[in-house]
Amino acid sequence: MGVLANAHAATPPSADTIVVDAAPAQRIQTFSPLLALGSTVDKEPAGSIPSLYSPHNVRLMLGTGLGWLSYRLFTELSSQDWHWNPRGSFTQGDRGYWTSSAAPNATQIRDSYQFSLPHRGGTTDQGNNAAYSRLDDGDPATYWKSDPYLASAFTHEPDSAHPQWVVVDLGKPQAVDALRIAWADPYATKYQLAYWTGADAIGDPGHGAWKPFAQTAFTQRSRTTRTLSLGAPAKTEFVRLLMTDSSNSCDTHGSSDRRNCVGYAIGEISVGRLENGRFVDDVHHAPCGGEKPGRQPCGERQTAMYVSSVDPWHTAQDRVTDQEQPGLDLIARSGLTRGIGGTYPVPMLYSTPENAVAEVRYLRARGYPIRMIELGEEPDGQFVTPEDDAELYVQWARALHRYDPSLVLGGPVFSGANSDIQAWPDETGNVSWLNRFLKYLQAHGGLAQLAFMSFEHYPFDGCEHGAKLLTDLLQEPQMMRGIVQTWRNDGVPATMPMFVTEAGFSAVNFTEVPMQIEGALWLADYFGTALVSGVSGVVYYQYEPVPLSQNRGCPTDWGNLTIFAADRHGNVRAKTAQYFAAQMLTQQWVEPGNRPHELYRARWYGSGRRPLVTAYAVKRPSGEYSVMIVNKDARPHAVAVQFAGIAAGAAPTFSGTVTFATFGSAQYRWHNRGALSLPDPNEPPRVTQMPATATYTIPAQSITVIRGAVGAATRGTL
Repeated sequence: MGVLANAHAATPPSADTIVVDAAPAQRIQTFSPLLALGSTVDKEPAGSIPSLYSPHNVRLMLGTGLGWLSYRLFTELSSQDWHWNPRGSFTQGDRGYWTSSAAPNATQIRDSYQFSLPHRGGTTDQGNNAAYSRLDDGDPATYWKSDPYLASAFTHEPDSAHPQWVVVDLGKPQAVDALRIAWADPYATKYQLAYWTGADAIGDPGHGAWKPFAQTAFTQRSRTTRTLSLGAPAKTEFVRLLMTDSSNSCDTHGSSDRRNCVGYAIGEISVGRLENGRFVDDVHHAPCGGEKPGRQPCGERQTAMYVSSVDPWHTAQDRVTDQEQPGLDLIARSGLTRGIGGTYPVPMLYSTPENAVAEVRYLRARGYPIRMIELGEEPDGQFVTPEDDAELYVQWARALHRYDPSLVLGGPVFSGANSDIQAWPDETGNVSWLNRFLKYLQAHGGLAQLAFMSFEHYPFDGCEHGAKLLTDLLQEPQMMRGIVQTWRNDGVPATMPMFVTEAGFSAVNFTEVPMQIEGALWLADYFGTALVSGVSGVVYYQYEPVPLSQNRGCPTDWGNLTIFAADRHGNVRAKTAQYFAAQMLTQQWVEPGNRPHELYRARWYGSGRRPLVTAYAVKRPSGEYSVMIVNKDARPHAVAVQFAGIAAGAAPTFSGTVTFATFGSAQYRWHNRGALSLPDPNEPPRVTQMPATATYTIPAQSITVIRGAVGAATRGTL
């Protein structure tokens, strides 16, 4: 690609050229650094929170210069309820539906706890996979139960408007012509059975359809165990039970709470075939779930079950003992929210509106500023249908806004997809999850209560090295632009802000890339491209100095999603690549603080379909222009920087004295030594003052910022 005509004459043929479209009409957005560039906090191992959030560590975290804080909610990923305040009450003594106390007292909340759900239906989850499905655990006393908030008593629509479902994954295609259901209360009085025609009903729901068995529609008049003949055998891996009408009979917890008496409940489910009138069960029943059903270390795992929702009923004995969430008081008082208010989550998929409202009431009573509230987290990872998630959003949003109409609410918090998230086709064939979510909100008066759209960004695999890692780095800008445009195409209004509320190079926890210089290059490109694509705020996951761990997928790699190298006690041994990348963004590219910056597109002109050099430009409050250049090449580049749209004639360049700041492979190199891995050299960004020139040498594998005044075209090379 050639350079712009008005810049070509001033550019040496051997140099790459960056042209900043600096005309006022070309301004992409105006942002304040503290509101646009942030980080996150999340769950941690039990007992570790005091050391991780020591005053010394908090000072180190704040040293990145990152601003807004996104509090992540691991309980949603693990199908658990969050007791954000350990003080509170159940509806029935030591059991029932939990609401944390909204009343502050002298004791600050420094950590908080997760509780597993006894009526869980899914074999797997996106958390620690420590639980299992009650649908095939082999225990006749346990049962799965659907979320009562999706029943007509709370939706004020027929039960058939939110049918609840169970999907059985047999592991491989096999002949199915019979199904056995041991119903519990409340049972389904009407239900349908179907099999999946595509390759993967769970992993690829947009390609395939649910086809009814020869015998598909059934009615039920009592809570009994039935063996159902489905007619001619169908060869399939996935079988779905779809429930549309409830008996509304009360479960084992009694009639004192109407939530016990709505929805659907099943004790055990079996799928197989009839041989000479005898039912042959292809489902393995065992009290053992996990990520890979049928494999070690938990013996012979149960057959994988997936469900539409889960009842959040639980007991005091269901507390999870190996994980904790940092306490609201600890975070709000630490300084990590920078005085602008945290972006806090409220539990939604596995909790109650009362618990969500109580959390906000507590924050308000303490006087903590609230920037935004996210409702739930990662519904796509929990296989929630868009209409069900939207219905819960409407109920929670209305409850929260009844308490405080000024709250800024948003979601749905997607789990790091790189393409449009798909759901099973609806009656019109629409498979777009977000489009259907937005349509439901619009039809139910809830779109006005969605003040922002949020999503996560985890674009790559964890075990990347060499040429594959470079390919990933080159793809990042295109991937971020693509997913933002996808959300807009799905119907996110142009006026609705979007936020990336959790992000990392990879969703693999123990990836080495964040520790390497490539991790710094990725972070700069991700932050820059997201803002240029119109995203209002971005974060890096995560602040806490968690220890390095071995990656089981690539055993020679040791790393983590963090900005530090730390030991298992939270003692920081070194600042790592992403720490210094954050400083380049927050202290060199932009002016530290909360003053507005104007963002302009910086176009790279040179050879190659995916440039090794990318650039991002802002006009700082002082009037200086600041251009961040990311060189992913293993060799330096001579780069010319020019500004279009400021003056007629030849494109002006930097003039006078410029600040030249760089952080790259000359300052930092990661050395893999297992748990004792450290960087060496490990130097902060190099900052110098120099005369402006026509071209600048951008070091190999570096983030470089050039900033200063813009004037007439400059000659010379430096």
